[in-house]
Amino acid sequence: MFILYNAAQLNYWFSSACNYIITSILSFFLNKYFTFAVKGWNLFMVAAFAANIVCCYGIAYGIAKPVMRYALHSQSIKIQENGALFAGMCLFTVLNYLGQRFIVFNRQKREKK
Repeated sequence: MFILYNAAQLNYWFSSACNYIITSILSFFLNKYFTFAVKGWNLFMVAAFAANIVCCYGIAYGIAKPVMRYALHSQSIKIQENGALFAGMCLFTVLNYLGQRFIVFNRQKREKK
């Protein structure tokens, strides 16, 4: 994400979106098998995972950009957006974990079925 933004000079939204599109595919399998130890899968799980990623991304990066623009108003746009990329990454990680833990790979919901 930071390489795309700083070295390739791609914009904030494209750089961050590319990062999450690529890493989310890997994240699904790693979290499914290792973090949450889920054996099977179904269409709901895949759809819920994709919806969770989209929602977390929109919330995290949508909040991070204006907050960093305000907090770093005396800095250059490049500094503001790098700060927003970092803050968005941190916020996304927390939101994504919660969404996967309580919605996508929720053990209690699986055991009731």
